[in-house]
Amino acid sequence: MEIREILKNLRESRGLTQEELAERVLVTRQAVSRWETGETQPNSDTLRLLSREFDVSINTLLGSPRMLVCQCCGMPMGEDGLLSRETDGSINENYCKWCYTGGSFAYASKDSLLDYLIAHAPNPDGTPDAVRRSLYDGYLSALEHWKS
Repeated sequence: MEIREILKNLRESRGLTQEELAERVLVTRQAVSRWETGETQPNSDTLRLLSREFDVSINTLLGSPRMLVCQCCGMPMGEDGLLSRETDGSINENYCKWCYTGGSFAYASKDSLLDYLIAHAPNPDGTPDAVRRSLYDGYLSALEHWKS
């Protein structure tokens, strides 16, 4: 789905007129109309306001052009309900809700996350913990949160 269709569907599903949405995100009704016809697109600041207004990620507003992956644990985040929140309630697309919430990280160190993974991740092949730890460590080290 294109951004114009997404915006129109979100606005209509919430029972808002173009004028009402415009007032909430500090633009003109004509700007909303141009978004919905595909003539223009909201700028990055307005996308943040729309994200907050509709309680969806910017990625969702843009038609999910990229697969979001938690930059702490590496989990794919295909639904907005998996995304973390900042203290002000805004969505943070960089982390899952289990690794980061309300301005705090659940894991103080990569070692604490590795300990959790070794204790809780399935191991159907019976791979030794030292091997699993090394594999997880290699994967996590490539994520933004754990890069040195």
